[in-house]
Formats: sequence, structure tokens, C-alpha cells
Amino acid sequence: MKNMTRRAMVVISAIMVAFGATELPAAAGTTLERIKSEGKITVGIDNSQPWGFRGANGQVAGFSPDLISAALGPLGVKKIDFVISEFPALISSLQSGRFDAIAAGMWITPVRCKAVAFSDPDLVEKDALLVMKGNPFNIHSYADVAGNPKLRLAADRGSAAIEHAVAGGVPKDRMLQLTDFNAAVAALTGGRVEGVPMASSSIGKLLRDPNLKDSIDRAAPFTGYISKDGVEAGGASAIAFRLADTDLRDAYNKRLAEMKADGTVDAIKKKYGIEIDVASVTAEQACSEE
Repeated sequence: MKNMTRRAMVVISAIMVAFGATELPAAAGTTLERIKSEGKITVGIDNSQPWGFRGANGQVAGFSPDLISAALGPLGVKKIDFVISEFPALISSLQSGRFDAIAAGMWITPVRCKAVAFSDPDLVEKDALLVMKGNPFNIHSYADVAGNPKLRLAADRGSAAIEHAVAGGVPKDRMLQLTDFNAAVAALTGGRVEGVPMASSSIGKLLRDPNLKDSIDRAAPFTGYISKDGVEAGGASAIAFRLADTDLRDAYNKRLAEMKADGTVDAIKKKYGIEIDVASVTAEQACSEE
């Protein structure tokens, strides 16, 4: 067998010399080396506006896809294949190698930090609560929900709002976890729950929806989970990579810092009508928040 392998290598070498090649190509070792070599990357999104969605023209758009495209272009990535997945399946699909990164406005949480390597955050925002018109149950905090055993909340499975609500005292058996965000809104309008916690940037679009605006409201004011240090917990969104791909994460972080400084992040925010702050904290800080 060894002799056969040696003879095969001799033949391959002869062919390479004939065609002007002097050495065997080196295999890309890390994900970053591979995507630089191939000039392409596969990225998961969950088809939700304004974070990452397929538009009417069939093209993928959104804050997170635009952000990762702007960041990776100078690294030699010319092609990004965006794969639409249900939000709860994004992390498992990343881990299994179905794609190389997640660009879906995913919030950093301590639980998720154990499963993926987050980039430094791009944006930060507070929780908001969607309620029925007029806020008939007078809900203005997670504490209000926790204190009334008749009140229930719904969210899409895997949402960071679930962690915040439970940390804020809402019993898990009064948190209805559904397949997607639309199902959670339908549970509210159908009377199955009394509120839907969500990112504050997402609620405006729902309140302007002609099919919903006459039946829903934003609970105002609303106080989310108050951490042990007395600060209201917020959401810090970021791009997620596999835990092993720290070199890819670090390369992205370098570009993200440049884009925050040169106004690129602000311009993408403006493009999608996002009116929340650019994050100044690091992923390490966000991961350690309780």
C-alpha cells in the first residue's frame, strides 16, 4: 500500500510539473482562511425586518446582512450566500456547519455566549411590550406580569425577551414559547396572552401595520428586567460565529470598529429607519451582564 501511495504521488507530481505547478495547494485550515481563499461565506438570517429579510425583489436586505457585507468585503469576500432559517434553529445550524455566521440582529445573552462566539455588539436597545389596544391590564413592567397570575406573555422560541421576562420574575409556565414572532402576535390578538415582549426597534412597524394598528398598543411606559446592579437590562445585537472561529470573529470586530468610526454603521441604521444607539460595550461585557 505504501508503494502504491508513493507511485501515485510521483504521477501527481509529474502532472503538476507538466502544467507548470510547483507544489500542492495548501488546504485552508480555519474558517477565516477558507472564506478568504474561496471569496465566499454562508450566513444565516431569519427573514425578519429590519434585521435580515428577503425583499419583494427576491434580494436579501436588512441591517445585519448589510453590516456583515460591508465588513467582509475588504477581507476579500465577494459572495455571501444568505440562508433563511427559523430563529430558534439559527444557533444549532451554525454549530452544525450549515452556515458560517448568523446575521439576524441576535441579542447577546449569557446563555447564548456559551454556544456561539459573538462579535462586539453593533446596537443596543431596551425591551418593549406589545399589548392590546388601550393596555386593558395596565401592564408597565415584567413585575406587573409576575404579580398577576392571570397574565401571560408570548414570544418566539429562542427570543432573548424570554430570558429577560423570566429573570424579571415571570414564571416560565406563563411564558408561551411559539415557533415565530408572528405566532406570538397572533396569540395576543387572539386573546391567548396579554403581552408580547420584543425589541423596542421592532414595535413601531407593528403599530403602523394597517391590519393591526387598531387592535394593539405599546405599553408605555414599560420597565424591563432590572439587574442586580440596578440597571435595566437591554439588548445588544451582534453577529454570531462558531466558538472555534475566534480569528474570524476578531477580523470582523476590527472591521466593525472601523465602521463605527467612519459612519458606516450609522448610515446602515438610517437606511432601515432604526433609531437606537450604536453599542460601545464589548461582547465580553455583554456576555457577563446578569
